[in-house]
Amino acid sequence: MTAMEMLRPTEAAVVSGVGLREVHHAIDRGVLPDELVRLGEERRVSAIGCPLIAFYYGSAKRLTAEERLSAIRVVGRRIRAEPAEPDFARPAQGWVVRDGFLQIDFEPFITGAAERWERYRRALALVSSSPSVLSGTPVIAGTRIPVHDVAASVAAGQPSERIHAAYPGLDDERIALAALYAAANPRQGRPRANPILDGAGLVSEERITRRKAG
Repeated sequence: MTAMEMLRPTEAAVVSGVGLREVHHAIDRGVLPDELVRLGEERRVSAIGCPLIAFYYGSAKRLTAEERLSAIRVVGRRIRAEPAEPDFARPAQGWVVRDGFLQIDFEPFITGAAERWERYRRALALVSSSPSVLSGTPVIAGTRIPVHDVAASVAAGQPSERIHAAYPGLDDERIALAALYAAANPRQGRPRANPILDGAGLVSEERITRRKAG
């Protein structure tokens, strides 16, 4: 996977460090350069666009929408000018944008997104899916433990001791990565019962009305 990998909105939200609503708003608002977004029924956002989304919302209290969009356009031109496929490394022209007396440094947003991107890649490597194992249900690689079951326990606020007791083969890192994977890849359909939740209340998913691409 590269920084130009096209991510689903749920994945882009994890890498950007913002909510799913903000990702869809950024797409609808035209925050990102066109080449970093794919519209239609299956929306996609380039991984390299995630730090730009993080910047747009992370700097909202200090910069106007016009200033933020202008800076993103400058960075978008720099990404397009890269001779090779862009990644999260510093481009030739750098991540600092200057406009008169205003100087904007994208570096913190790039660094944060790069760290989240690398961690998400580790979460992807942790999970496997095969028709011969639980009918293709995503599981922790090398086990028959459904990754969404582990994530549901974390989301329900179960104590770590209880989660470890239910899944003794998993350490804290793999439990955290399972939760990250599930956030980026929500389970489809009706949630299965998780035996260690003991009737804990379900957390409902917020449904967002998406504006269709013109």
